[in-house]
Amino acid sequence: MIIAQSAAVSIGFVLDAIFGDPDFKLHPIRLIGYLISFLEKVMRRIFPKNERLGGAVMAICVLIICGGVPFAILFFAYRLNYFFGIAIESVICYFMLAAKSLKQAGMSVYKPLKNGDVDGARKSVSMIVGRDTESLDDIGITKAAVETVAENTSDGVIAPLIYMAIGGGVLGCVYKAINTMDSMVGYKNDRYINFGRFAAKLDDIANYIPSRISAYLMIFASKIMGYNSCNAYRIFKRDSRNHASPNSAQTEAACAGALHLRLAGDASYFGKIVKKPFIGDDLRPVEAEDIVRVNVLLYRSAVIGEILCLLALLVVTLF
Repeated sequence: MIIAQSAAVSIGFVLDAIFGDPDFKLHPIRLIGYLISFLEKVMRRIFPKNERLGGAVMAICVLIICGGVPFAILFFAYRLNYFFGIAIESVICYFMLAAKSLKQAGMSVYKPLKNGDVDGARKSVSMIVGRDTESLDDIGITKAAVETVAENTSDGVIAPLIYMAIGGGVLGCVYKAINTMDSMVGYKNDRYINFGRFAAKLDDIANYIPSRISAYLMIFASKIMGYNSCNAYRIFKRDSRNHASPNSAQTEAACAGALHLRLAGDASYFGKIVKKPFIGDDLRPVEAEDIVRVNVLLYRSAVIGEILCLLALLVVTLF
């Protein structure tokens, strides 16, 4: 089964690199989103006066379903035929990865910027960030795109790889369920500050180690690419806690150091300025090409991560 798992993770990684994340209504991540929305409504009715308990029960139900369904599918698939099982698990792993989609999201901002279409770039970046984008200039747009790609290198690519290396497609689905719950209910606003607390803490725990591994992979990738890996490490050690989340600044800090950029800082959300510390040093002007550079960092880090996961599985197989 470890050999089958290794094959499935590898095939899924290659499929994602070639085709990217498919966009259709029955995509597993969308189904997880529908499940979360449905269970939120149910739990708010069942626990109208105890939102924290309702949110915790919802999260546990989501995890059981999102782990149980792929487990059942793979159990019967492997019972039918070993290679059929690998094929099904490969497709599941493919759906859990988003390297090419993340790259494409960055390039959808880069292309209009290079053509001088700031309004088009502003519209594209509004699709991938949560902050207000109406007043962003070309530098603000570029920084937002670079930060998004850098941050999501962990939870969109490296973390799923790590969890799938440990527990195959099943654990990959469980991780993405945690990640999706956080993105849907893990907000610190009036609606979700209590209901989404359990999901947000679960996401912090699930990403704590992977986000730091991702940062080290990015530092190593920057060395291979000829970027300043020493500065990447220095900024990572200095600024990796400069975020409200314990995990979000890890890869952002490594990226900022590698590219000699200053990222983050104050941003507007729903018309309100939110004070945030800077990440990195202002050693040179931000430019559109930094989006291309962070995309290269993303892919190099992903490939190194995939190789290390396969080596780990090989060691487990041998011993």
